[in-house]
Amino acid sequence: MTTPFSLKTLCAVLISTAALSLPLAHAAGPDDLGKQLTPLGAERAGNADGSIPAWDGGYVKVDPSFKEGGKRGDPFAADRPLFSITAKNVDQYAARLSEGTKAMFKRYPESYRIDVYQTRRTAAAPQWVYDNTLKNAREAKLVESSAGLIPEGAYGGIPFPVPKNGTEAMWNHVLNWRGTSVAMDFRHYLMTADGAPVMTTDGKAIQEMPYYYKDGSASTFDGDYWLFRLLNVGPPLRAGEQILGRTNLNGDKTQAHVYLTGQRRVRKLPNACCDTPTPATAGVMSFDELSVFQGRMDRFNWKLVGKQEMYIPYNTNKVQVASKPEDLFSKHHMNPDYVRWELHRVWVVEADLAPGKRHQLPKGRYYLDEDTWQAMLGDRWDANGQLSKTLWSLPIVMPDLPAVAQLSSGFYDLVSGAWFVQNLYAGKDQQYAVVDKYKPAEFSPAAMAGRGVR
Repeated sequence: MTTPFSLKTLCAVLISTAALSLPLAHAAGPDDLGKQLTPLGAERAGNADGSIPAWDGGYVKVDPSFKEGGKRGDPFAADRPLFSITAKNVDQYAARLSEGTKAMFKRYPESYRIDVYQTRRTAAAPQWVYDNTLKNAREAKLVESSAGLIPEGAYGGIPFPVPKNGTEAMWNHVLNWRGTSVAMDFRHYLMTADGAPVMTTDGKAIQEMPYYYKDGSASTFDGDYWLFRLLNVGPPLRAGEQILGRTNLNGDKTQAHVYLTGQRRVRKLPNACCDTPTPATAGVMSFDELSVFQGRMDRFNWKLVGKQEMYIPYNTNKVQVASKPEDLFSKHHMNPDYVRWELHRVWVVEADLAPGKRHQLPKGRYYLDEDTWQAMLGDRWDANGQLSKTLWSLPIVMPDLPAVAQLSSGFYDLVSGAWFVQNLYAGKDQQYAVVDKYKPAEFSPAAMAGRGVR
């Protein structure tokens, strides 16, 4: 006789299989953008039972009290959870949860919780980004480079809104719309296995995406798609340190420099890539774990598994309006009271280590929100096949841009029990300020030297 538990498990497997066999948007073509597909390539229609609504243009209503450079509020503060997922009922929802999320329930059954809210498809972008995305759909292609397959002929929008393979889908994530030029004040925190918070970075950063210069084009774009410079103002041990990154489509052309106060000089990092620890997070995260994934494509073979309905963090503005970072921390994970989860369709992409390559975590699985192409969750397995780490993003709605963009992200180490969160704006006056285009010199080693502590 079948037990109730096994029936639940069987149903979960069947639901999961059915979810991955949903009609795939890549069966459509460029002419479907803005019609059956949204301008960025998601399915415009809702799901069968209406729990995922149709996309109606996204959320572009700017709060009249918002002033650029300040903090965006939570437009959905009045919402209440539809239900909560706990260790007691997780089997009921297992088909819509990532492996890493399910592992968190198993590891912390008394405290880990997911509050599921009404799904709001808030993603939006400027019309010129939509126009460029349509052009990309018709003209962009993958070409071989010394660092693997990279986009050619793509610019200013999602490069492959109707992806044909996993590599194209992951480039959509890497080049997702999140604004062009911004200034940021934030903190990073490491939580030890016994729950003690350690601030690793108190930083002031500037960021620019030349790929999204409104006055640029594919013919003038040199491949440097993400520029970043961070000055540490704390903690005291790291005050004055700086890091500069220029990330190129061709990973062999990516450059990173650091300024260390003890040496009083700028040094070029020899390997700003992949599983190398990044100084921006005090070495806690690797370069390719920033923003859930941010790395060279040639380290892995990428498989586009399909599309699935999943519970993911979304519209998490409440995290950023907390009065202080400590309010956001539980002992072993983010405080569930602050993290909003919603049901969305995601593209599932699997990563397996490519022949001849090396990586400490040779297998991964990423869940890309169909509306933004951002990887909202990611799971990584070690060489022994053990689920080692689960990564997550905390996207917020920014109607002034407009965009739904990742501000904070982090990981839970499922082996050691430690966890990490980067780019927390709680307690800061400035959040993610949209600014005018920076001068090129701002992202040069000379700029670091000029601002170095003597």
